[in-house]
Amino acid sequence: MNTLIVLLKKNARQYGMIIALAVAMIFFGILTNGIFFRPVNLTNLVLQNSYVLILAVGMLLCTLTGNVDLSVGSVVCFVGAVCGVMIVDMHMNPFLVMSLALLIGAVIGMWQGFWIAFVHVPPFIATLAGMLVFRGLGQVIMQGQTKAPFPAEFQVLASGYIPDLLGGLSIGTSTFHLFSIVIGLGIIAFIITLELKKRKEQKKYNFDRLPAGIWIAKVTAIALVLLTFTIVFALYRGFPNILVVLGLLIVVYQFVASKTVQGRHIYALGGNAKAAKLSGVKTEWVMFWIYTNMAILSSVAALVFVARLNAATPKAGQNFEMDAIAACYVGGSAVSGGIGTIIGAVVGGLFIGVLNNGMSIIGVSTDWQQAIKGFVLLAAVAFDLYSKRRSAK
Repeated sequence: MNTLIVLLKKNARQYGMIIALAVAMIFFGILTNGIFFRPVNLTNLVLQNSYVLILAVGMLLCTLTGNVDLSVGSVVCFVGAVCGVMIVDMHMNPFLVMSLALLIGAVIGMWQGFWIAFVHVPPFIATLAGMLVFRGLGQVIMQGQTKAPFPAEFQVLASGYIPDLLGGLSIGTSTFHLFSIVIGLGIIAFIITLELKKRKEQKKYNFDRLPAGIWIAKVTAIALVLLTFTIVFALYRGFPNILVVLGLLIVVYQFVASKTVQGRHIYALGGNAKAAKLSGVKTEWVMFWIYTNMAILSSVAALVFVARLNAATPKAGQNFEMDAIAACYVGGSAVSGGIGTIIGAVVGGLFIGVLNNGMSIIGVSTDWQQAIKGFVLLAAVAFDLYSKRRSAK
């Protein structure tokens, strides 16, 4: 029991956010008489928040250092504008444009990373300048116009679905996307295997671990939740392509952050920059690559947003940085840095997306939606500071 209490205290923010997400979904499910849980609505929930979740993955690395990137929304606008001109006006190959967009993002990130890492301009100021510069350049390129439409092969990233290679499965009046069910079962099996391996390693090295009964309940709950959402998606059109992209990003970045030397360097830098540097961590290069990576992911988000909207507009990306930052802090990232997970940032982003979607369905005005999200962010940061003060006693 003591072990359980210790583990729950250590992971209070993570478990608390997951519980809050589940409660919010059930709450809106009840208020909307089940409309919230309809397959088409849950699919739209993923599509509508995909670009925010992509930005949150990159922003989490920034918050781990105790900083943020204020320029991501403007980079989305700028890259989207460039894509619009190249595809709509210049009729370039969509796949070449996608590659160039990522390259442009990398150059932008290296530009900002240079000022932050080697000139030591505070990240807040450097990215604030970037927010103004790239928003302005995006509007100059667009000249107040909207560039549309985009070819179907460009839109498939954000609006397409995995084809059912196995054919549909009809049960009664329902038709299931069978290939998506197979993928979902494979993911569940993979997660269970990882959990078994993790528990075996904890036992081998005599680490604290959950009691067997609670561990089984936890794994079973995860499997049931994933199975439920797999069935929900399979009842509509299967898994969206962007969900696959998100899944790959989450797996790769979670692995990098938690299992690699580079990830440990980021946490060390956020925990104590001076100690990290004295320990041999090349802190300047760590900061440089963090902000380069953030701009590349902003380019990915731009491709997704433009493809979903089927248009490049001068107003694209407004307040995206705020949503991404809020997702990280709501998901458990510490204000001072050094604490946070990729999974937590994604859960935080989903929580904000659920609030937006649920409040829209029940008819809450956009003004109140903004206010409520602000209160949620304030509560999350206040809880983080309160937890730190308690642990310091």
